[in-house]
Amino acid sequence: MANLRTKGKSTIVWVLMGMLVLGLGGFGVTNFGGGQTEVGRVGDTKITAGEYARALQNQINAYSQQTGQPFTVQQAESIGLTQQVQSQLFTAAALSEEARKIGVSVGDQKVADTIMQAPNFRGPNGQFDRTAYGEMLRRQGMDEGEFEGQIREDEARLILQRAVATGAPAPQPAVDQTVRWMLESRDVTWREITADQLAGPVERPNDDTLKAWHQANADRFTAPELRKITYVWLTPDMLEGEVELDETALRAEYDRRIAEFQQPERRMVGRLVFPTMADAEAAKTRIDAGEVPFAAVVLERGLTLDDIELGELSQEDLGGETGEAVFALEQPGVVGPFQSDLGPALFSMNAILDPVDISFDAAQDELRGEAAADRAARMIEDQSGDFEDMLASGASLEDVAEETPMELGQIDFDAAAAPQHTGIDGYQSFRERAAAITEGDFPQLYQLDDGGVFALRLDEIVPPTLKPFDEVADAVAEDWIASETHGMLLALAEEEAMSTEPATSHAPAAESEAATEGEGTEAAAPEAVPEAAAPAGQQVEALTRDGWIDGTPAELVAQAFAMTEPGLTHVVDAKDRVFLVTLDAIHEADMTGEAATEVADTVRQRLEQSLQNDLFDYYVRSVQAESGIQLNQSAISAAQTMVQ
Repeated sequence: MANLRTKGKSTIVWVLMGMLVLGLGGFGVTNFGGGQTEVGRVGDTKITAGEYARALQNQINAYSQQTGQPFTVQQAESIGLTQQVQSQLFTAAALSEEARKIGVSVGDQKVADTIMQAPNFRGPNGQFDRTAYGEMLRRQGMDEGEFEGQIREDEARLILQRAVATGAPAPQPAVDQTVRWMLESRDVTWREITADQLAGPVERPNDDTLKAWHQANADRFTAPELRKITYVWLTPDMLEGEVELDETALRAEYDRRIAEFQQPERRMVGRLVFPTMADAEAAKTRIDAGEVPFAAVVLERGLTLDDIELGELSQEDLGGETGEAVFALEQPGVVGPFQSDLGPALFSMNAILDPVDISFDAAQDELRGEAAADRAARMIEDQSGDFEDMLASGASLEDVAEETPMELGQIDFDAAAAPQHTGIDGYQSFRERAAAITEGDFPQLYQLDDGGVFALRLDEIVPPTLKPFDEVADAVAEDWIASETHGMLLALAEEEAMSTEPATSHAPAAESEAATEGEGTEAAAPEAVPEAAAPAGQQVEALTRDGWIDGTPAELVAQAFAMTEPGLTHVVDAKDRVFLVTLDAIHEADMTGEAATEVADTVRQRLEQSLQNDLFDYYVRSVQAESGIQLNQSAISAAQTMVQ
């Protein structure tokens, strides 16, 4: 027995929004065999291998769609996705077990309504389609009885979780305190302490001091690890000179893409649909009278301009009197109402797009470059098998470069350095392989993003090495001077802060103390220029916690709200800059205004959601502890092998 803790705050979100993940959310994945093997159970409620495999496949598919790249089980394990899916399934099993014990269930009508309303089972007419329902179940390897039983369990779990998680109001004192904290504002005066306020510039010290600084701060003067790599590569650009394209091929490509080069005049059009023609006419009357803009009418309908956008349309696309009216406009405007396939509608014309008429002669250069690159990529693909055979037979990279069009190169690769887009290290696929390769790896052929290929060999790893002092003496001197100057600025700022504090208060310590590092340093005490020459501070009124001061780091605002009473001056040391900030006034939040009401509503919702999450989390863990959890790790591993 083991207690599998749920994933905290994310659990209720998953249960509330995705309880049908084993059913409705799983369509389109592979039919998993051997699905009755248990991967675990909570009490008497079991979780099968098929359920786990389907849920994991769903999550992997979702990640693949988001990133646009294949996502593997190994990657899922590396980011904890497999553990998250297991946690979700054991959460659902705990709810099912508790619902079974206390007799919570739903009737056949509720199950039928859930299935009928599922978008996955709707046909072209938007209604429930039994054929689609049966086909999707078949792809899942489930029969109707099994699936409908699963829906019944899902609905029972929803009833139980709502009973547990709802009805937890946020304490009003906590809401009020949070709103006061968020809406409090302050008046401050700030000033940056700069090097021109010192008595003079910091002079370069002797070499003994610099050598000591060089050793004491070796990490700043150490060359990064370098991986000496030999590679061969071939890209479409390298072969473009060998590609021959006749006019017939180019004209065929032009004809294939004719829609890009020949387009009629178009309009950017939006369509706002109304329930009745009378509603549409009334809205048009208000717009024509100047009572409201079209955008306001869109918002009244509960929509946004993006929701009604139809895109670029020709007069033919619009058709009939709608097309004639829209194209009769010589500037953006609104026409209608006209009857559309969705009902009475107003049409907004937002932009006029001139016709596109690019002749074959004008398009030839573009076509030739693209077609040549495509043809070269196909040539590389055709030859890749030969390249792979040579490498597999033990040929060196030098042999491959000599006997094929692939070009030989060498690079001192630094994984932390910015890519040079003019060379092979500008390709992400090369950088990933170069960072991972070891000296014992045999060269293999890999793909580049543009259709090219490459192979590489790690010759040597040069570990991080401290650069000799003679090579970096000037850089060491600049670093020492910058550090020394910064320390003097901090000391000067602290001195000024103390002089501006009220007599009854104590000057706060600077956020960072100036440290003079290195041996043999003889730094003079900071001297300020006459007070009259010091720049005046800049005042900022009604500064809020989420506000900012242009040209300053965020730490300045944070320090302004860390001070407890007006009149205090603090030193801010941030991003190698030094500031003085004085708190002039504290303005308490206006708890009666509209802003306070809006913030309070948001705070209340978040606090209530947090309380509900915690209640649900504690409840599920209590059920799991009481019922007991069994894990079958070997079955879990076997189920993961079924996932593609």
